[in-house]
Amino acid sequence: MRTLLIAAVAASLCLGAAVAKDKPTRFWNLTLHTVNNLQLSPAGKNDWGPNQCMNDRDGTVDHDERVAVTGVVTGRYDVKLADDSGRACIVRNVDVKSGGIFVVDEKQLTDCGK
Repeated sequence: MRTLLIAAVAASLCLGAAVAKDKPTRFWNLTLHTVNNLQLSPAGKNDWGPNQCMNDRDGTVDHDERVAVTGVVTGRYDVKLADDSGRACIVRNVDVKSGGIFVVDEKQLTDCGK
């Protein structure tokens, strides 16, 4: 009986890891404005990827909305975003985990221009 219980717990743990692996990586917009351009680059590389806002139905990410991010693996990224107020900002060294959610909030937006 004990062996069966241990096997069931081990299978459950493996299944949980597989489910987490299949979850999309997501960006959570906690800025004050709607984001209309969101690009990632490996930290310090200035090699910007595609506009991740295009993964949303309306092509934007409203305040407190989440959007799937594709084409990135776990690592540190610089995040470039533009919003509906006309700001263009870069947030450096954001920790992104595959299958996780990374956040950019208003107080991180210190490197911005118009």
